[in-house]
Amino acid sequence: MTQNVSRRRVLSLGAALGIVSAANVSDAWAWSPAGSVAGVGAGTDPEYVWDDEVDRLVASLLTHGQVPAVNAAMASWVNNDDPLPGGLPADLTAYLRKVNTLPSWADPGKLARAADFNRRKDTYLFMLYGLGSGIMSTVIPREARSVYWSKGGADMKDRAAKTFTFGYDLAQLNGFEPTGQFVVTANKTRLVHAAVRHLLPQSPQWTAVTDERIPISNANILVTFHSLGTFVRRKLLEWKVPFSAEDQDAFLHSWQVALHLLGVRDEYIPKSWADADAQSRQVLTPILAPTTEGVELAEDLLSLPSQVDLGVTRGFLNEFVRYVLSDEIGDWLGLKRDYASAALIRTGWPAFILFREGLTPVVPAAFYVFDQFVRALAMLFLNQGASATTTPIVIPTGNRPTP
Repeated sequence: MTQNVSRRRVLSLGAALGIVSAANVSDAWAWSPAGSVAGVGAGTDPEYVWDDEVDRLVASLLTHGQVPAVNAAMASWVNNDDPLPGGLPADLTAYLRKVNTLPSWADPGKLARAADFNRRKDTYLFMLYGLGSGIMSTVIPREARSVYWSKGGADMKDRAAKTFTFGYDLAQLNGFEPTGQFVVTANKTRLVHAAVRHLLPQSPQWTAVTDERIPISNANILVTFHSLGTFVRRKLLEWKVPFSAEDQDAFLHSWQVALHLLGVRDEYIPKSWADADAQSRQVLTPILAPTTEGVELAEDLLSLPSQVDLGVTRGFLNEFVRYVLSDEIGDWLGLKRDYASAALIRTGWPAFILFREGLTPVVPAAFYVFDQFVRALAMLFLNQGASATTTPIVIPTGNRPTP
């Protein structure tokens, strides 16, 4: 399947997702570092920027067979204020001591407000992260292929649980505080990314389909951020969910800190939503396209809810994905139509939001359907991985097993 897309398709799809305007779309990196939290930078294309120090460390661990021992040592390292685990190689300990902290520009007040916002709007966040961002990831070709051919792609239930652990720890009320877990979770994820960068280029299956030499560059991480934070903000505004300027600023700040902790250079991290939207127009929407790997991953992800009673049919689930993303993406993924569910969603979901937010006293006819669906979906995600203690993030030692 081709990644080539026309300008007309880029703009129409972007309009459907609410993440692109009629601005020019260019393949060249043109986003200015003046729009970053650093305010300055060399302007180097982030597609060719990785995470050099930790990449060298993890490559050495893999080469010398030290990863299993490192994973065992890190199993009890969970809370942000936990001491660094003993038994790690000295160079890894020195590295973690350096990065296991918030950036100097982190604002505790904004981080606390973001956590409170996540708690207040968790209904919509579960829906948008799970059925929006999660499925969008399968039509980001590089991400879909990297996930599919890495070890995690062979067990999407476990992969989804680990991804949810990251999001869960990010959204917790104390996630960035000493008693929280997100700083540790982010650093473990950074180690996993380094391992994948070393391992995937050794996969003949991945190298046969990819257009990049090394995966998970700074650019790739930025794309993922826009499929999460930027996309979610735009959909909340589109859905007319009350979202104050202060809450929007705090929500962005939590993602800014998260990107820094994942190894993205500050010169690439947008300083405002206007800057984030400008960056997203360049790096996300133009690259969305179907792949064989992505179609299979999407089906794996959409099959997970079958493990619990969501109170709705698979057709309803398919139509909600189409509603959140677009019919074009739904067609790419082969999501079978259910026009009765589509009509219910397109009329009932806006009414559900109005009532739930206290903007109308009229209880929508489909309120119970949506309420039960949201509750069941939330429990599904919570059961997939509520914390790093129940779903440990571990450094992989290989790629997707070959049949």
